[in-house]
Amino acid sequence: MDTSCLQYALTEEERQQFEMDGFLVVRDVLPAERVAELIPVVDRLDAEYRPKMGLADIEMLNLFDFIGKDALFLPLLDWPNTFAKAFGILGWHIQLYHSHMIVTPPLNGAEPKRKRLGWHQDSGRLNMDFETEPRPRVSLKVAFFLTDCTDTDRGNFHAVPGSHLRNAVEMPADGDADPAGAVPIRVAAGDAVFFDRRIWHAAGHNYSPNARKVLFYGYSYRWLRPRDDMTVAHLMDRCDPIQQQLLGAGPSGGHGYTSPKEEDVPLREWIREHLGEEAVIR
Repeated sequence: MDTSCLQYALTEEERQQFEMDGFLVVRDVLPAERVAELIPVVDRLDAEYRPKMGLADIEMLNLFDFIGKDALFLPLLDWPNTFAKAFGILGWHIQLYHSHMIVTPPLNGAEPKRKRLGWHQDSGRLNMDFETEPRPRVSLKVAFFLTDCTDTDRGNFHAVPGSHLRNAVEMPADGDADPAGAVPIRVAAGDAVFFDRRIWHAAGHNYSPNARKVLFYGYSYRWLRPRDDMTVAHLMDRCDPIQQQLLGAGPSGGHGYTSPKEEDVPLREWIREHLGEEAVIR
């Protein structure tokens, strides 16, 4: 892995903001030319999978396990501008447990099926099986925005800042309004949003003339079962050892996902070499 990622390491200010708000916006992580390369790939996959999934032209497409569907997606797995922040938050014992691509088309004058947004925390059963308040973090996502969401009518990512420290948020009784404190996140094409899986969040309604296109990379601890099929075996030969770790490789077998040996987690040795022993204490 290229040491250039270290110039984008998580700062103490970013850490404090992430811990306080549950999300972090990082500007200009993808250059315009990379965004321009990715958009046709997203459009191709949308055209292929939308009819397979029975979706109408104005319905949101949420395609899981996109990471192995085109070679252009692989570099974002450990993208220098974002990856050091991801392991700065979660540490070295991590994997990609989930990838999903969302395309939110314009409503084109149609009314949304419901006014209230689809508020949720990520990870499904984790939010029922864990018994603590707040629940543990376990994972985070990095959302790469390929289209402009600097206005608030473009299907923006919405969040309730600080709600990652609450197991529930109160929904207004009228059934239409969003929870108190909810805000739309304004980002430009090429920006990224990091968010804790526990943050209460939702996608907004897209009243603009353009589709919203976002790539989500979900990182978790290696002991968590992947949320996707992770059809990535065909990628392994082109990956370096750290990328192989992120895609689920475990040379020492099942026990190595809970009690890893050095060969299971090359990211740990890389961090030790470049950031020192104190960076791998836990």
